Formats: sequence, structure tokens, C-alpha cells
Amino acid sequence: MAVELALSADTVRLIVQKARAVSESLPDTYEDGHEGDLSFDTEKLENVHHHDGLAEEEHDDFSESELREIIDDLNIDEATELVAIAWIGRGDYDQNDLDIAFSEARERSTSPVSAYLLGLPLLPDYLEAGLEALNL
Repeated sequence: MAVELALSADTVRLIVQKARAVSESLPDTYEDGHEGDLSFDTEKLENVHHHDGLAEEEHDDFSESELREIIDDLNIDEATELVAIAWIGRGDYDQNDLDIAFSEARERSTSPVSAYLLGLPLLPDYLEAGLEALNL
């Protein structure tokens, strides 16, 4: 069954790439079951910073803001389809339930779609799985 969407598969793939870039930029401080334990050398703990403010970053990572902008620029149909693709990829719906997924996504839309989607920790995986399930 061919699926016709307002949102192009290429746009979804771009969102996947941006979402991966955002998730890769997050620090991974919880390795091997450790919860970010810190140890300090008490002999070296002294005030070594001699400035009045915070140092500026050499460059800002605009990946998350770019991703939010891309998602927020989608029209209502495209945003609804993006959420439905994520839900299908997550396993909440399958290809045969696409119309139901669209309907549910449209009904539940009360906040910016980007805020909802960026709250999904496996967003890129869900979107890729959704594209695959829909043969896009």
C-alpha cells in the first residue's frame, strides 16, 4: 500500500539527522552504571578562576534550535504526520492504523510539536522505524 503524505520522507530524514546531532551533543555521564560520581583532589581545590564572568564558548551548537525551527515551521498536516510517524516507529500504531494515528496526533496537539518530539529520547530511532514501517 503506497502512503501519500504532505511531509516528504526527505524532510523526515533531515529531522532524523538533526535529532541525532542533538542527542550526540548531550554529555554521556552515566556510563557503566555509575551515576556521574565525581572525585576531587582536595589539595588542588582552590579558586583558580580569576575572571568576573563566564568564559564565552568558541562557538554555539545551534543543532537543537535548528531542529526546533524546522519542526515548528511545519504546517499542521506535516506536524501531525511527523508525530504519527514517530508513534508508528515506537510501535503505538502500525501502517494499517495510519489514519487513526493522524487523527489522534491532531486531537492531542496542544503544545508546540517540537517540544513534544524533542522530549522523546529515541526520536531519531522512532522516526527511522516509522519511515521503514511505511516503506518511505
